[in-house]
Amino acid sequence: MNFCQQLSAYLRVKEYTGRQLYQDMFEQALLSDQGGYDSVGLTEHHLINILMMPAPLHFAVKIAEATKNIKIITSVAVLPLHDMRVFAGELIATQIFTDDRLILGVGRGAFAYEMARLDSPLEDSREKFNESLDVLKALLTEEEVSWNGKYYNFDPLTIMPRPMNNSGPQIMMAALDPEGIYASTKKGFHIMTTPLSGDHQLMLDQVSGFNRAKRELGDDGKDLTLSLSRVAYVAKNESDRREKLEIAYEYYSRFDNVFTGPGIVKNGMIEILPRKQSIEELEQSLLICSTEEMIDKLSPYSEAGIDRVILNMNFGASHKDTMNSIQSFAEKVVPHFSK
Repeated sequence: MNFCQQLSAYLRVKEYTGRQLYQDMFEQALLSDQGGYDSVGLTEHHLINILMMPAPLHFAVKIAEATKNIKIITSVAVLPLHDMRVFAGELIATQIFTDDRLILGVGRGAFAYEMARLDSPLEDSREKFNESLDVLKALLTEEEVSWNGKYYNFDPLTIMPRPMNNSGPQIMMAALDPEGIYASTKKGFHIMTTPLSGDHQLMLDQVSGFNRAKRELGDDGKDLTLSLSRVAYVAKNESDRREKLEIAYEYYSRFDNVFTGPGIVKNGMIEILPRKQSIEELEQSLLICSTEEMIDKLSPYSEAGIDRVILNMNFGASHKDTMNSIQSFAEKVVPHFSK
């Protein structure tokens, strides 16, 4: 089982500045490359201080220039916010600049606040996403592509330069529903998912949907992978564990505001709103613990056949503490699952 370090870009206070935050993330990427992580993840979001990365392809190039081994995953690029005729060219250039270490994770968007303000309302985004993905695949695999659809209408054109291979970077689909995972896998996509605050059974159902489709694909699906995302942190002691749990609770008080809540944002900062879920209940769905407990909690994921765990350690802890967690995980947890 491999591990990805999610560079989730949470600007807890505006005074810390985006410049400093991105420098922190860059240093975390370098440490991840040195520590045996398989990849780092960059999530595209706009107009908000959580997952604050409006230019993941740019950052992927910067990281690739300074690292040797890690893959860089866009987890995810929000296709409805882009013109695929422009995005396809940017994507191919990034594939070249990263020496083909880019994995394109794609999704339709998750936060109504940003999607509405960027003229792609969340309630309409599924249809637009599906057409955008079809257009993107055609542009990457074919020349002189023309299109006549609801969102795209254009005469024959060829994206230049051409991809490094026959289809461009590997594509990974973000999906939560087990049946959605099954359908996306059947179409030949790698999968990234998360149970969020769901229970262990939901995770098993998600894995089952993937495995069922992979079995039905036979040889065509043998190389497809399943990645699962979790908030995680290697705590030094009980006091540290409790402190980070409280920071995570604040993070989710903002996350829920834009994910399932009213979307109250002031001057780019998501408001902290009361949560129905208690901190004790939240704790059950997070991996904030010692290295020994971490191994115990991750072992069922390995046994279930998950290929990669995406670890979000960037939920508001200091840069120093986050680096220590990344290092401790690399030294004490990664080797256990690499055997």
